[in-house]
Amino acid sequence: MNNVKIIDAHAHLWLKQDTEVNGLKIQTLDGGKSLFMGEIRQMVPPFITDGRNTAEIFLSNMNYARVSAAVITQEYIDGSQNEYLREVQQKYPDRFLCCGMIDARKPGYEEEAKELVQSGFRGIKIPAERLIMPDKRVFLTDDEMMRTFKYMEENDIFLSVDMAPGAEQVAEMEEVIAEYPRLRIAIGHFAMVTRSGWHEQVKLARHPNVMIESGGITWLFNDEFYPFTGAVRAIKEAASLVGIEKLMWGSDYPRTITAITYRMSYDFAVKSTLLSEEEKNLFLGANAKQFYRFNELVDLPYIKNMSE
Repeated sequence: MNNVKIIDAHAHLWLKQDTEVNGLKIQTLDGGKSLFMGEIRQMVPPFITDGRNTAEIFLSNMNYARVSAAVITQEYIDGSQNEYLREVQQKYPDRFLCCGMIDARKPGYEEEAKELVQSGFRGIKIPAERLIMPDKRVFLTDDEMMRTFKYMEENDIFLSVDMAPGAEQVAEMEEVIAEYPRLRIAIGHFAMVTRSGWHEQVKLARHPNVMIESGGITWLFNDEFYPFTGAVRAIKEAASLVGIEKLMWGSDYPRTITAITYRMSYDFAVKSTLLSEEEKNLFLGANAKQFYRFNELVDLPYIKNMSE
């Protein structure tokens, strides 16, 4: 690679998980475990004994892996981290771009979005797949949602969104894009690539304001495991549909590093012979730098391992 500065377009931070989704509890336990919707899951690596997934721990991982900056997104399963992420953004403005999260599952989120923007957030996260609930559904085209998107477009606030697998929400998103063509949109989890209908989500990136980021791609190809050749082939396939310039790397840190190291979450692409040097440069940093409007990115030295 040509000395590209790497940007992680999809990562998470939290101090504590203590929330419910569809009536099911998610709560931090010890040893990196969490109660997750009725079962115990290894939420973060076991050496994070208190379960605190902090900016400082992530920065240490980023520095070692030579990742210059990261976009911090959110998910309802972690609970709202708006207060903490506001502090993180202020403390580390050159390393993190943090999204505020609105709770679109209940009315009133339009005002919540405005408050988040006014407090300094430059991106808003909507875990859209969670809007399809057992007892109701919130559509991306609902009146309050569209007013929220209008406000975001007018104030140049980007949307980070994880959509339901397949094409279930694609028509709604097409309507949003048509109405607000200047609203920058980053679709997460690489369009749920291992699920049927993922191409339809990818094709949304044919619109000038839409990008696809790969947060969670190593989770989706976990059965295959490293070096994730299937994931690389999926990146090539998506590029054939929308162009490599519409794709961005994301790690889905820290959940994915219960199985692999943080560095492994991108070096499967670096080491692949299926991607050209230019494709690697665009996917791992250049595209995200332009879309998220990063300015100066830190240059991180290579630190040799003791095992080398």
